[in-house]
Amino acid sequence: MLERERHTDRLFLSTTILELLAMLGPTLSLSQSQHLQMVMAPQLRQSLEMLQLPMLELRALIQQEIEQNPTIEQTPTDDPNIEIEQEREGIDDKKELDFDKEFEMISRLDDEWRDYFFQNLQNRPYTREDAEKRQFTFDSISQKESLQEHLLNQLSMAELSEKDHQIGEMVVGNINDDGYLITTIDELALSSNCDADHLQDILTLVQDFHPSGIAARDLSECLLLQLERLGKGNDIAGKIVRDHIDKLGKRKYQDIAKALKISVDEVMAEIKFITVLDPSPGRLYSTDATTYITPEILVKKVNGKYVVILNDQHLPHVRINTHYKKLINDPNTPQETKSYIREKIRAGIFLMKSIQQRQSTIERIATEIVNKQTAFLDHGITKLLPMTMASVAETVSVHETTVSRAVSGKYMRTPSGIFELKYFFTPAIKNNNGDELSNKTVKHIIKEMIGEENKEKPLSDQAIVKALKEQGIDIARRTVAKYRLVLHIPSSHMRKSY
Repeated sequence: MLERERHTDRLFLSTTILELLAMLGPTLSLSQSQHLQMVMAPQLRQSLEMLQLPMLELRALIQQEIEQNPTIEQTPTDDPNIEIEQEREGIDDKKELDFDKEFEMISRLDDEWRDYFFQNLQNRPYTREDAEKRQFTFDSISQKESLQEHLLNQLSMAELSEKDHQIGEMVVGNINDDGYLITTIDELALSSNCDADHLQDILTLVQDFHPSGIAARDLSECLLLQLERLGKGNDIAGKIVRDHIDKLGKRKYQDIAKALKISVDEVMAEIKFITVLDPSPGRLYSTDATTYITPEILVKKVNGKYVVILNDQHLPHVRINTHYKKLINDPNTPQETKSYIREKIRAGIFLMKSIQQRQSTIERIATEIVNKQTAFLDHGITKLLPMTMASVAETVSVHETTVSRAVSGKYMRTPSGIFELKYFFTPAIKNNNGDELSNKTVKHIIKEMIGEENKEKPLSDQAIVKALKEQGIDIARRTVAKYRLVLHIPSSHMRKSY
């Protein structure tokens, strides 16, 4: 009886402990489970990256791989005797490769180059004069002066004390690329522990620098500084800029004329002069790097048919270095060295296959685009057909994301001009006949309508909707407004000329 009571007490205590643990919340425990997860291999990630990279960035990536992998080398594209191996998938240690003649030729050329280099080096050593000429060459490379450098040069010629010069440098440092002062006088005075009135005098000095209108705090002050430099600060143009800049932006010319008690024609004459002024004077010294594009696809018309040609002349042609082929087939080469070389050779072969696959994918997608857009190439944007990446992907038997990567940052040069591949992918708009039009075509039609409108009676969005409906294109007014904003075309009220 006593033993049964003890057993009951133990069960009650165990149950109580479990309930308390449940009340305390989550606990730590070990468990095993199995699940499937896709892990992208490094080689696959590299292949997808190469597909997405534009031509110039791909060239840089290949050059980097050549530098990191000693078993691959760049081959001259104009040498017909050099065979680029792209199909070999491995190196058999027991299979001897036939490359002795090629290797001997490369070694002979390498020795001749070394002899020539050392002979010239001994006959004419590198002197101080050579170093000075080299430095002069680097110093002679022209580099555009930045806005800050231009202003600091003018500041250095001003007769200022050391403290005022430091304040002037602080003012110049707070001028953005457009030429505007991006902070207030009070903030500058607080950070420099300087009197606000004195700092205003330094700012006035900087505003007298070139280019005219620099260091202004808003558009009105920028234009007014330029007008004052031209002696028109107190004229009608100056009054318009100083007191009616908001009405000027909203094209309320009649309100301006009424406030200044002059005719609308006089206002328009002054506005014509104001539009000559530069609203962003700092852009004159913009140091933005020029972006270069290299078309990867060349489209030419041969015998009445468009032909797609890959422009791969800017890509380095690579192959497996013959020296490492010989080492891996040499019985005296240590096994560890062979394993290292074999791994590098496989990486090189994968690189070459990735380049080949990338070029093949881009060529197939470009060919499908050209086949679909033949009418556009012949007649222009009015014949641009709607096209989706999904439809192209289905035709060339790849995934839609592959098409997206392949067209990213790629350009096509055609007889009609250079176009980004993404340009050809547009949604469809059906006309009343059931035919599909590209939304770019509709935008072009709207742009032409506005370009040919009467400026005294510009077309409203509803009038454009009506005109498009007469051409069989039925779209909503809000769609016209959206396309107009995309084209950076203001409303009819803003386009009206008085």
